[in-house]
Amino acid sequence: MTTTRTVLTVAALTLREASRRRVLLALAVLTVVLLVLSGWGFSRLAAESLTSGEARLTASILLNLVMFGFSLIAALGTAFLAGPTLAGETESGIALAVLARPIRRSAFLLGKWLGLVAFGSGFVVLAGLAQILVVRVTVDYWPPQPAVALALLAAQATVLLTLTVLLSTAISPMASGVVAVGLFCTTWVAGVVGGVGASLGNEAVGRVGSVSRMLLPTDGLWRGAMHAFQDPSALVEFGGGSEEAGAFPFLSMSPLTVGYLVWAAVWVAMIWGLAAASFVRKDL
Repeated sequence: MTTTRTVLTVAALTLREASRRRVLLALAVLTVVLLVLSGWGFSRLAAESLTSGEARLTASILLNLVMFGFSLIAALGTAFLAGPTLAGETESGIALAVLARPIRRSAFLLGKWLGLVAFGSGFVVLAGLAQILVVRVTVDYWPPQPAVALALLAAQATVLLTLTVLLSTAISPMASGVVAVGLFCTTWVAGVVGGVGASLGNEAVGRVGSVSRMLLPTDGLWRGAMHAFQDPSALVEFGGGSEEAGAFPFLSMSPLTVGYLVWAAVWVAMIWGLAAASFVRKDL
Protein backbone atom coordinates (compact mmCIF):
# COMPACT_ATOMS: atom_id res chain seq x y z
CA MET A 1 0.00 0.00 0.00
CA THR A 2 1.46 3.35 -1.04
CA THR A 3 1.89 6.16 1.45
CA THR A 4 -0.78 8.31 -0.24
CA ARG A 5 -3.29 5.47 -0.22
CA THR A 6 -2.49 4.76 3.43
CA VAL A 7 -3.07 8.40 4.39
CA LEU A 8 -6.38 8.56 2.53
CA THR A 9 -7.55 5.25 3.99
CA VAL A 10 -6.76 6.33 7.55
CA ALA A 11 -8.44 9.69 6.90
CA ALA A 12 -11.61 8.01 5.65
CA LEU A 13 -11.68 5.63 8.64
CA THR A 14 -11.12 8.55 11.02
CA LEU A 15 -13.94 10.53 9.43
CA ARG A 16 -16.25 7.51 9.70
CA GLU A 17 -15.26 6.95 13.32
CA ALA A 18 -15.81 10.63 14.18
CA SER A 19 -19.31 10.52 12.69
CA ARG A 20 -20.19 7.65 15.03
CA ARG A 21 -19.00 9.25 18.25
CA ARG A 22 -21.36 10.89 20.73
CA VAL A 23 -19.50 14.14 20.19
CA LEU A 24 -21.29 14.42 16.84
CA LEU A 25 -24.67 14.11 18.54
CA ALA A 26 -23.68 16.75 21.09
CA LEU A 27 -22.52 19.09 18.31
CA ALA A 28 -25.77 18.56 16.41
CA VAL A 29 -27.91 19.30 19.46
CA LEU A 30 -25.95 22.44 20.37
CA THR A 31 -26.09 23.63 16.76
CA VAL A 32 -29.85 23.17 16.51
CA VAL A 33 -30.40 24.93 19.84
CA LEU A 34 -28.26 27.89 18.78
CA LEU A 35 -29.98 28.09 15.38
CA VAL A 36 -33.43 28.08 16.99
CA LEU A 37 -32.52 30.69 19.61
CA SER A 38 -30.79 32.94 17.10
CA GLY A 39 -33.69 32.58 14.66
CA TRP A 40 -36.10 33.72 17.36
CA GLY A 41 -33.81 36.61 18.31
CA PHE A 42 -33.39 37.80 14.73
CA SER A 43 -37.14 37.53 14.13
CA ARG A 44 -37.71 39.82 17.12
CA LEU A 45 -35.15 42.21 15.67
CA ALA A 46 -37.08 42.27 12.39
CA ALA A 47 -40.20 43.27 14.31
CA GLU A 48 -38.53 46.40 15.70
CA SER A 49 -38.99 49.77 14.03
CA LEU A 50 -35.47 50.24 12.70
CA THR A 51 -34.16 51.98 9.63
CA SER A 52 -32.51 49.79 7.01
CA GLY A 53 -29.08 51.00 8.13
CA GLU A 54 -29.77 50.32 11.79
CA ALA A 55 -31.14 46.88 10.95
CA ARG A 56 -28.04 45.98 8.93
CA LEU A 57 -25.71 47.25 11.64
CA THR A 58 -27.52 45.37 14.42
CA ALA A 59 -27.84 42.19 12.36
CA SER A 60 -24.14 42.38 11.49
CA ILE A 61 -23.04 42.63 15.13
CA LEU A 62 -25.47 39.95 16.29
CA LEU A 63 -24.33 37.64 13.50
CA ASN A 64 -20.74 37.97 14.72
CA LEU A 65 -21.93 37.21 18.25
CA VAL A 66 -23.78 34.07 17.16
CA MET A 67 -20.89 32.96 14.95
CA PHE A 68 -18.60 33.21 17.94
CA GLY A 69 -20.95 30.75 19.62
CA PHE A 70 -20.51 28.38 16.67
CA SER A 71 -16.74 28.81 16.76
CA LEU A 72 -16.78 27.92 20.46
CA ILE A 73 -18.94 24.84 19.79
CA ALA A 74 -16.53 23.84 17.02
CA ALA A 75 -13.58 24.37 19.37
CA LEU A 76 -15.12 22.16 22.04
CA GLY A 77 -16.10 19.50 19.54
CA THR A 78 -12.83 19.28 17.64
CA ALA A 79 -10.69 19.47 20.78
CA PHE A 80 -12.56 16.72 22.61
CA LEU A 81 -12.73 14.62 19.46
CA ALA A 82 -9.09 14.90 18.42
CA GLY A 83 -7.71 13.93 21.82
CA PRO A 84 -9.52 10.58 22.21
CA THR A 85 -9.10 9.74 18.53
CA LEU A 86 -5.32 9.54 18.80
CA ALA A 87 -4.44 9.25 22.47
CA GLY A 88 -7.35 6.89 23.11
CA GLU A 89 -6.19 4.48 20.42
CA THR A 90 -2.66 4.66 21.76
CA GLU A 91 -3.78 3.82 25.29
CA SER A 92 -6.09 1.01 24.13
CA GLY A 93 -3.42 -0.60 21.95
CA ILE A 94 -5.31 -0.16 18.67
CA ALA A 95 -2.60 2.08 17.25
CA LEU A 96 0.03 -0.51 18.13
CA ALA A 97 -1.88 -3.20 16.25
CA VAL A 98 -2.26 -1.00 13.16
CA LEU A 99 1.32 0.25 13.20
CA ALA A 100 2.63 -3.30 13.52
CA ARG A 101 2.04 -3.48 9.77
CA PRO A 102 4.42 -1.69 7.36
CA ILE A 103 2.76 1.68 7.94
CA ARG A 104 4.80 4.75 8.79
CA ARG A 105 3.71 6.53 11.94
CA SER A 106 3.85 9.89 10.21
CA ALA A 107 1.49 8.64 7.48
CA PHE A 108 -0.88 7.27 10.12
CA LEU A 109 -0.84 10.60 11.97
CA LEU A 110 -1.35 12.57 8.75
CA GLY A 111 -4.36 10.44 7.87
CA LYS A 112 -5.85 10.97 11.33
CA TRP A 113 -5.25 14.71 11.07
CA LEU A 114 -6.80 14.99 7.61
CA GLY A 115 -9.90 13.07 8.71
CA LEU A 116 -10.34 15.32 11.73
CA VAL A 117 -9.78 18.46 9.65
CA ALA A 118 -12.44 17.32 7.17
CA PHE A 119 -14.86 16.68 10.04
CA GLY A 120 -14.21 19.96 11.86
CA SER A 121 -14.18 22.11 8.73
CA GLY A 122 -17.32 20.45 7.41
CA PHE A 123 -19.17 21.14 10.64
CA VAL A 124 -18.15 24.81 10.74
CA VAL A 125 -19.09 25.42 7.10
CA LEU A 126 -22.47 23.66 7.29
CA ALA A 127 -23.45 25.21 10.63
CA GLY A 128 -22.25 28.65 9.57
CA LEU A 129 -24.10 28.47 6.26
CA ALA A 130 -27.29 27.42 8.07
CA GLN A 131 -26.94 30.43 10.37
CA ILE A 132 -26.39 32.80 7.45
CA LEU A 133 -29.56 31.49 5.82
CA VAL A 134 -31.48 32.00 9.06
CA VAL A 135 -30.33 35.63 9.17
CA ARG A 136 -31.25 36.12 5.50
CA VAL A 137 -34.76 34.74 6.02
CA THR A 138 -35.47 36.65 9.26
CA VAL A 139 -33.89 40.08 8.69
CA ASP A 140 -32.89 39.97 5.00
CA TYR A 141 -29.18 40.47 5.77
CA TRP A 142 -26.45 38.75 3.77
CA PRO A 143 -22.81 39.24 4.84
CA PRO A 144 -20.47 40.78 2.26
CA GLN A 145 -17.98 37.87 2.12
CA PRO A 146 -19.62 34.70 3.47
CA ALA A 147 -17.25 32.29 1.69
CA VAL A 148 -14.17 34.04 3.07
CA ALA A 149 -15.66 34.13 6.57
CA LEU A 150 -16.56 30.43 6.58
CA ALA A 151 -13.14 29.51 5.20
CA LEU A 152 -11.46 31.45 8.02
CA LEU A 153 -13.66 29.72 10.62
CA ALA A 154 -12.66 26.37 9.12
CA ALA A 155 -9.01 27.46 9.33
CA GLN A 156 -9.53 28.41 12.97
CA ALA A 157 -10.89 24.92 13.70
CA THR A 158 -7.88 23.42 11.88
CA VAL A 159 -5.43 25.44 13.99
CA LEU A 160 -7.03 24.31 17.26
CA LEU A 161 -7.33 20.72 16.07
CA THR A 162 -3.64 20.64 15.12
CA LEU A 163 -2.70 21.91 18.57
CA THR A 164 -4.89 19.23 20.17
CA VAL A 165 -3.23 16.52 18.09
CA LEU A 166 0.18 17.69 19.34
CA LEU A 167 -1.01 17.71 22.94
CA SER A 168 -2.60 14.27 22.59
CA THR A 169 0.78 12.77 21.69
CA ALA A 170 2.11 13.85 25.09
CA ILE A 171 -0.78 13.92 27.60
CA SER A 172 -4.10 12.17 28.22
CA PRO A 173 -7.08 12.63 25.85
CA MET A 174 -9.15 14.60 28.35
CA ALA A 175 -6.24 16.82 29.36
CA SER A 176 -5.35 17.61 25.74
CA GLY A 177 -8.91 18.79 25.06
CA VAL A 178 -9.07 20.87 28.23
CA VAL A 179 -5.72 22.55 27.56
CA ALA A 180 -6.56 23.27 23.91
CA VAL A 181 -9.95 24.84 24.71
CA GLY A 182 -8.39 26.76 27.60
CA LEU A 183 -5.77 28.24 25.29
CA PHE A 184 -8.46 29.06 22.71
CA CYS A 185 -10.47 31.02 25.28
CA THR A 186 -7.36 32.65 26.76
CA THR A 187 -6.27 33.89 23.33
CA TRP A 188 -9.70 35.36 22.65
CA VAL A 189 -9.70 37.17 26.01
CA ALA A 190 -6.17 38.43 25.32
CA GLY A 191 -7.40 39.78 21.97
CA VAL A 192 -10.23 41.67 23.69
CA VAL A 193 -7.81 43.05 26.28
CA GLY A 194 -5.44 44.11 23.52
CA GLY A 195 -8.27 45.89 21.71
CA VAL A 196 -9.23 47.76 24.86
CA GLY A 197 -5.60 48.72 25.44
CA ALA A 198 -5.23 50.01 21.89
CA SER A 199 -8.43 52.06 22.20
CA LEU A 200 -7.04 53.67 25.36
CA GLY A 201 -3.68 54.38 23.76
CA ASN A 202 -1.85 51.92 26.02
CA GLU A 203 0.69 50.29 23.71
CA ALA A 204 1.87 47.74 26.27
CA VAL A 205 -1.63 46.37 26.83
CA GLY A 206 -2.39 46.63 23.12
CA ARG A 207 0.56 44.36 22.34
CA VAL A 208 -1.03 41.61 24.46
CA GLY A 209 -3.54 40.92 21.70
CA SER A 210 -0.95 41.09 18.93
CA VAL A 211 1.43 38.68 20.67
CA SER A 212 -1.34 36.23 21.56
CA ARG A 213 -2.56 36.15 17.95
CA MET A 214 0.95 35.23 16.81
CA LEU A 215 1.41 32.50 19.42
CA LEU A 216 -1.98 30.92 18.65
CA PRO A 217 -3.65 32.18 15.43
CA THR A 218 -7.23 31.25 16.41
CA ASP A 219 -8.19 34.78 17.52
CA GLY A 220 -6.57 36.39 14.50
CA LEU A 221 -8.48 34.11 12.12
CA TRP A 222 -11.67 34.77 14.08
CA ARG A 223 -11.23 38.53 13.69
CA GLY A 224 -10.74 38.09 9.97
CA ALA A 225 -13.96 36.08 9.82
CA MET A 226 -15.81 38.80 11.76
CA HIS A 227 -14.67 41.42 9.28
CA ALA A 228 -15.99 39.30 6.41
CA PHE A 229 -19.34 38.78 8.17
CA GLN A 230 -20.00 42.37 9.21
CA ASP A 231 -21.64 45.14 7.24
CA PRO A 232 -19.18 47.92 6.22
CA SER A 233 -21.43 50.48 7.92
CA ALA A 234 -20.69 48.86 11.30
CA LEU A 235 -17.24 50.47 11.50
CA VAL A 236 -18.64 53.81 10.36
CA GLU A 237 -21.18 53.75 13.17
CA PHE A 238 -18.40 52.98 15.64
CA GLY A 239 -16.16 55.91 14.82
CA GLY A 240 -15.33 55.28 11.19
CA GLY A 241 -12.94 52.42 11.89
CA SER A 242 -11.07 54.24 14.63
CA GLU A 243 -9.19 52.55 17.43
CA GLU A 244 -12.26 52.80 19.68
CA ALA A 245 -14.00 50.19 17.54
CA GLY A 246 -11.28 47.70 18.44
CA ALA A 247 -12.47 47.67 22.04
CA PHE A 248 -15.78 46.14 20.96
CA PRO A 249 -15.33 42.33 20.97
CA PHE A 250 -17.67 41.65 18.03
CA LEU A 251 -16.33 44.17 15.56
CA SER A 252 -13.18 43.82 13.48
CA MET A 253 -11.43 46.92 12.16
CA SER A 254 -9.61 45.43 9.17
CA PRO A 255 -9.32 42.25 7.09
CA LEU A 256 -6.46 39.84 7.56
CA THR A 257 -3.25 40.47 5.68
CA VAL A 258 -1.71 37.91 3.36
CA GLY A 259 1.29 37.81 5.67
CA TYR A 260 -0.83 36.74 8.62
CA LEU A 261 -2.54 34.02 6.58
CA VAL A 262 0.89 32.73 5.55
CA TRP A 263 1.97 32.76 9.21
CA ALA A 264 -1.14 30.76 10.18
CA ALA A 265 -0.28 28.16 7.53
CA VAL A 266 3.34 28.01 8.69
CA TRP A 267 2.16 27.70 12.31
CA VAL A 268 -0.02 24.72 11.44
CA ALA A 269 2.86 23.08 9.56
CA MET A 270 5.27 23.61 12.48
CA ILE A 271 2.85 22.29 15.10
CA TRP A 272 2.00 19.28 12.95
CA GLY A 273 5.72 18.63 12.50
CA LEU A 274 6.20 18.67 16.26
CA ALA A 275 3.23 16.33 16.66
CA ALA A 276 4.71 13.92 14.11
CA ALA A 277 8.11 14.00 15.80
CA SER A 278 6.49 13.36 19.19
CA PHE A 279 4.33 10.52 17.84
CA VAL A 280 7.26 8.85 16.08
CA ARG A 281 9.24 8.80 19.35
CA LYS A 282 6.24 7.84 21.48
CA ASP A 283 6.48 4.48 23.24
CA LEU A 284 3.36 2.58 22.20
